[in-house]
Amino acid sequence: MLRRAKPLFHKLLGSAILMGMLGHQAVADEVERWQVNMTPGVTPVSQEIYGLHMLIFWICVAISVIVFGALAYTIYAHRRSKNREPSTFHEHLGLEIFWTAIPFLILVVMAIPATRSLIHMYDTDTEVDLDVVVTGYQWKWQYEYLGKEVSFFSNLHEDSNAARQLGSGVDVNTIPNYLLEVDRPLVVPVKQKIRFLVTANDVIHAWWVPALGIKRDAIPGFVRESWAYIEEPGIYRGVCAELCGRDHGFMPIVVQAVEQAEFNEWIAQEQAAAAELRELAAQTFTFEDLYERGEGVYNRSCAACHGAQGQGVPGAFPAIAGSAVATGPLEAHLDVVLNGVPGTAMQAFGAQLSPVDIAAVVTFQRNAFGNNMGDQVQPVDVVQQQNQ
Repeated sequence: MLRRAKPLFHKLLGSAILMGMLGHQAVADEVERWQVNMTPGVTPVSQEIYGLHMLIFWICVAISVIVFGALAYTIYAHRRSKNREPSTFHEHLGLEIFWTAIPFLILVVMAIPATRSLIHMYDTDTEVDLDVVVTGYQWKWQYEYLGKEVSFFSNLHEDSNAARQLGSGVDVNTIPNYLLEVDRPLVVPVKQKIRFLVTANDVIHAWWVPALGIKRDAIPGFVRESWAYIEEPGIYRGVCAELCGRDHGFMPIVVQAVEQAEFNEWIAQEQAAAAELRELAAQTFTFEDLYERGEGVYNRSCAACHGAQGQGVPGAFPAIAGSAVATGPLEAHLDVVLNGVPGTAMQAFGAQLSPVDIAAVVTFQRNAFGNNMGDQVQPVDVVQQQNQ
């Protein structure tokens, strides 16, 4: 039984410890395994946080040395073998003032730089170079570049997603950045002030990238601001830091900071890809093309709940294989995918996936896992149902 329990334990460990030492270790490439101290990060805010942390740390060290030094001296100098006579005084006004005033002054000394750092962290009113809307979903992140007409979802990388499944037989140690890699990273320019507008679509999440000095709760109905000025190109990793449901440990964050010229080129490519996708929505695809594309969409967006083989999770998420939805009326199936099911974990994917991807994944679901309905959905069918 212990042998069978070990794989499950390792899967759960990947979700739980990710928020602790292992998660923090993998956030920045320069961090050593099991390192306990913070790192300076790559933004002025993160470096200021690190400096404040070290200041308070050394203040605490000094206090500990004084207190425990006095305690050790007292124990030694007044040990029983010395036959010291104890003092008989009961109150000492000067001593009372001393040990009240000194801690108060220490707190003031720590509060001044801490307040200055907090003000700096929340200074989003000055002019910014780029606005990015960050939206948390169960269990993925959406990034929208305001004014750029670029928007996409970032999911757990399919290698990690496949390896984390119970019974996968994959040694997770062979997966680079296991549970900390995504299919599409957030790409931003260096040496530019970037404002992040953080919110959520369903439940409370938290967008946490330690190397950038950012941790903001993503709350449905609220937009919370943060900012970063990244000084060095590189890849910086983070995780969702708010328990948000079953797959909370499987929605990592990857920020790729690049030079401005490379960022401009990437934005142009994304804009071209978005225009091409809009053109694809008017085209007619073969069954084979839809099925192949739909399998990829299913693995990214559906398998986490409904299972890699469409088996679902009994009592939590329904199966796709043989389900009344996937084998029932096509219009009803499309409606569920587009608009979700209120009161359940089934999200509305109409705003998350393109008409091409929705047509592909519905085609795949109706013909995979033994359903074999023979149905074929085109993007134009999706657009028509959305406009109804």
